[in-house]
Amino acid sequence: MQINPSIRSADFANLEAELQDISTADMAHIDVMDNHFVPNLTIGPQVVSRLVEVSPIPLDVHLMIADPDRWAPNYAELGAASVTFHLEAARNPIELARKLRGAGAKAAVAIKPGTQVSELTELLTEFDMILIMTVEPGFGGQPLLTDTLEKIKHARSLITEKGSAITLQVDGGVTESNIAQLAELGADSFVAGSAI
Repeated sequence: MQINPSIRSADFANLEAELQDISTADMAHIDVMDNHFVPNLTIGPQVVSRLVEVSPIPLDVHLMIADPDRWAPNYAELGAASVTFHLEAARNPIELARKLRGAGAKAAVAIKPGTQVSELTELLTEFDMILIMTVEPGFGGQPLLTDTLEKIKHARSLITEKGSAITLQVDGGVTESNIAQLAELGADSFVAGSAI
């Protein structure tokens, strides 16, 4: 089980210190939002580049941006250990996954609550991780959408069918009271923001 604290709940004036505070975590989850793909704006490549330099743990960068085909490889080149882009925004997810891996990062794909897991079936072998959004992306502190629970189970079933060692991550509304249920459904990586 992997828990990746999200810096979205951090003090943005003291990100280096905040990363030190979570130095025992597996990875730090970095949300990059562009106010186009989702209705919020966070940080970009310049800040991520600096975070790579000062972080005591690897960075798990989650791109909630339009046109990831253009921008995602840059985050891998900057040193992110894992780069996640949204299936809904990518023009060529397979080619993009290969570019990310070629740049030294793990390739991950995310889906919003309204996207069917079955859309990932033919793509699975190209990815190191699948991220199931269990809230509508864009803002922290939302409760987990219970209709996403079946998606976690379905995604784990697809991964098992393919015989892959793909990580299944959930992001949104993860709390101490529901993490065991999410793990039972098949998730093995958890993004925790406001719960920490």
